[in-house]
Amino acid sequence: MSFLFGSRSSKTFKPKKNIPEGSHQYELLKHAEATLGSGNLRAAVMLPDGEDLNEWIAVNTVDFFNQINMLYGTITEFCTEVSCSVMSAGPRYEYHWADGTNIKKPIKCSAPKYIDYLMTWVQDQLDDETLFPSKIGVPFPKNFMSVAKTILKRLFRVYAHIYHQHFDSVMQLQEEAHLNTSFKHFIFFVQEFNLIDRRELAPLQDLIEKLGSKDR
Repeated sequence: MSFLFGSRSSKTFKPKKNIPEGSHQYELLKHAEATLGSGNLRAAVMLPDGEDLNEWIAVNTVDFFNQINMLYGTITEFCTEVSCSVMSAGPRYEYHWADGTNIKKPIKCSAPKYIDYLMTWVQDQLDDETLFPSKIGVPFPKNFMSVAKTILKRLFRVYAHIYHQHFDSVMQLQEEAHLNTSFKHFIFFVQEFNLIDRRELAPLQDLIEKLGSKDR
């Protein structure tokens, strides 16, 4: 199901993945939001005492998907087949899409097409109850961590594209504080649990170091 360009006119599209109210994961999400409110992002990403690591990563992965969904939604009118004919993060990094199922051999495509593929693929993973169980007592699969790492690695590429190709537009919209806080939260989270290989983070390494040094 492709949803990315369904509401171009509204600039943002509503987060597609909701965590059911009353569930334990919903309580975890509320805990995360409350901790974020304290302003200490390093503390906010830590695994709460007595909680399951997989569940904590699942809840936060859904949250990051929703955040990026909305952030990218604000700049879709600037990210077009013409302006972004390849999916890149600056002149040195270009991404080709493959999901291993429908598209097995990586294909070169425009940024809007790539991000549409990417967000639709993530949506499908999050909606798969065997991968992201929402019911209490249903165990996470053995491959959960590797799937979560792949999701987060791919979501990082959307941040990287926005920063490198569309930061002027983000500033015009006065969304830079929102973007920076979201990305800082994302980076602190993946660093806390070692979820993305350092080489994958190279397109935004300078920014990552800057964000980290401000927090020391």
